[in-house]
Amino acid sequence: MYTFQNENADFLRILTAHRAYAVAFIKGASHYPELTGRILFFPAGDRGILVVSNVRGLPVRENACDARIFAMHIHENGSCTGTPEDPFADAGTHYNPTNCPHPAHAGDLPPLFATSRGKAWSVVLTDRLKLTEILGKSVIIHRNPDDFTTQPAGNSGAKIACGVITKAYRNM
Repeated sequence: MYTFQNENADFLRILTAHRAYAVAFIKGASHYPELTGRILFFPAGDRGILVVSNVRGLPVRENACDARIFAMHIHENGSCTGTPEDPFADAGTHYNPTNCPHPAHAGDLPPLFATSRGKAWSVVLTDRLKLTEILGKSVIIHRNPDDFTTQPAGNSGAKIACGVITKAYRNM
């Protein structure tokens, strides 16, 4: 039986000793050319997947009271194209193979919390997804925080960045 401390050590070992199974390289929409990042997906055994996000260039305001919180979701299609009004429209909707209401979609992830310099780093464990099913999907970062209530997507605002999830290679 694992103790909480041992489980944390296991996750740290996964991050330091194993290579990612999948990766999404994030690029901002034309209004956010400085927004870039990398989302890595690591196998975590029977516990699920560790999702590691490292993003910079998030559009933060100088007011210290602004939330600086950005919704992040896996979307159903592996396309980062769209229209001038919705630059990543072709990514489709949140990945939701079981038709659950939001925020119980398989693709619903915790938000990114940015620093005053627009950087965000996070690690989350999820068992809603399998590594093999996310290949070819996309990761979308939204302009607003997710309210975890409004249907179908949490009132998370414009899609400001996107990356297609592909199999990771040894020399990333």
